[in-house]
Amino acid sequence: MVCALGAAVCFGTATVLQAIAARTAAGTGGGGDAALLLRALRQWRYLAGLALDGLGFLLQIAALRSIPIYAVGAALAASLAVTAVAAARLLRVRLSGTEWGAVGVVCAGLAMLGLASGTEGSRGGSAVLKWSMLATAVAVLVLGAVGGRLAGRGRALLLGLGAGFGFGVVEVTVRLIDSLAPSALLTNPATYALLLGGGAAFLLLTSALQRGSVTTATAGMVIGETLGPAAVGVVWLGDRTREGLTWLAVLGFAVAVAGALSLARFGEAPVEEG
Repeated sequence: MVCALGAAVCFGTATVLQAIAARTAAGTGGGGDAALLLRALRQWRYLAGLALDGLGFLLQIAALRSIPIYAVGAALAASLAVTAVAAARLLRVRLSGTEWGAVGVVCAGLAMLGLASGTEGSRGGSAVLKWSMLATAVAVLVLGAVGGRLAGRGRALLLGLGAGFGFGVVEVTVRLIDSLAPSALLTNPATYALLLGGGAAFLLLTSALQRGSVTTATAGMVIGETLGPAAVGVVWLGDRTREGLTWLAVLGFAVAVAGALSLARFGEAPVEEG
């Protein structure tokens, strides 16, 4: 659980650092997105954010190899709480009393999960599950094509949900890769599912945030990356809770996700408020 929480801290802090760098870059000259990115890459905050993203991904992998998927998914959703707190301090974004309460709710949910979570399931992923994950990754791309034709909140919700499914594929497939030997990786459908699902997720989320509601897109993403993977972990991979604490794990998961959803406006770099 420590690795999962560490990943959430890394991802949440990286979002704010990259936001500060992007705004500074935007104020130092014109140009398109490529020029803005090049200027941002010259700033230590942006580079630090990228480094934190990389560290967060490594911690996520370590967490997925040691604790149930449902606990990791809820912890990663909690990165929104980290972003909210960091934004309040570094960007002077004003959090309402309700949002501060939501941060507390997320922490309470994670505490319950920490107490109730058992070890990761001992079941190996079947060939059917591996191919199913690859099919799901392809379906995410199709969902993105369909969602891109919509307008308004429907577009943001569908693309955000698709991004969540893509990130969920990554969460599951990390558990389905048994060997890092090149021959094993190249013949494992989960390898291609991980690459395709992760790439599609970033693509869909970027598209959703560019021309849609941040809150709606992020809410869809949180739902997609938590519920489905948690079910797969319990049903197909054997994830369990501590003896007699299933109710606490379910409650903690629901509380943490609900708190994250109420902080969904922080899914993109928050706008500084005057």
